[in-house]
Amino acid sequence: MKVFSAFLLSLAVAVCAAPVKKTAQYTAGSAKVMGAVESKVPFSGDRLFGVLDSVGGTGTWMEWDINGVKDPSLMDVLNPMLSGANKPEMVWVVTERSKPLVAVLLPKGNGEVILFYELNSLNAKPEPLSVNPVLSPDVVLRDYRQISETEFVHRDRENLKVKLMPKGMSFTYEKRGEDPLRMERDYASKTFAEKQSILRDYEDYFKYEYSLMLRAFVQSTRGIFNWQAWHWYMPEWNAKFLMSRRELEAILVRGVAPSMWTLFKTKTARGETVEFKCNGNGFWELDVIGF
Repeated sequence: MKVFSAFLLSLAVAVCAAPVKKTAQYTAGSAKVMGAVESKVPFSGDRLFGVLDSVGGTGTWMEWDINGVKDPSLMDVLNPMLSGANKPEMVWVVTERSKPLVAVLLPKGNGEVILFYELNSLNAKPEPLSVNPVLSPDVVLRDYRQISETEFVHRDRENLKVKLMPKGMSFTYEKRGEDPLRMERDYASKTFAEKQSILRDYEDYFKYEYSLMLRAFVQSTRGIFNWQAWHWYMPEWNAKFLMSRRELEAILVRGVAPSMWTLFKTKTARGETVEFKCNGNGFWELDVIGF
């Protein structure tokens, strides 16, 4: 998904916006300026995400959290803006490309401008996962509507729900009609090569399930965790907490699927438990317990 300045320029015309001619004043560090799209009036939601989707292609834009772990490469771009008078309104990152791409939305006169930068990498050192001690539903669940004292439903996906509890919260997402996961009943009798192939198939399946839960649960909320959305995908951050091959193989040897597969589980330094689960048949759950 390469992004070309000429493409961005034509895109600006397509959305009734003017190209920005001077972007060097906003840059810092080793980031490469890929282009910009300017609008003389504030972007509407449709126009804003139309521009992002056109530039990001099939990648998923993830919103940057100012209170989350800071990647030095990204902060080289953002720090001059954050310390100035014209602060970013929103920042997004997309990683499904050879190098991460950053989009920064800034006020400009009576309108706005979206600046695009390419980073060499996202280079924060892994930090232990933590749950932010103060969580406000108005901030965390701004994309959800409240349907009862303790229940919320996503504004665009009614099958994505959150239930608040005295000491935690539980997210659920249900999509019936998914192909159910099938157990390999005679796994123990397979050859070594067959077992390795089966394990890879299961690992690929659960990798997809995990990414689906991240999009549904983590990327639809704001400020629950200290990890940025993209950190959840990085092996150097998540490897210790994902279901291991040894755990997976033990289940396959038994030949009986659990009622829920635990794909990610950890306990924070303050004692909260964070657990991602799925049933292999169109139901996913995230439990954050103990805060």
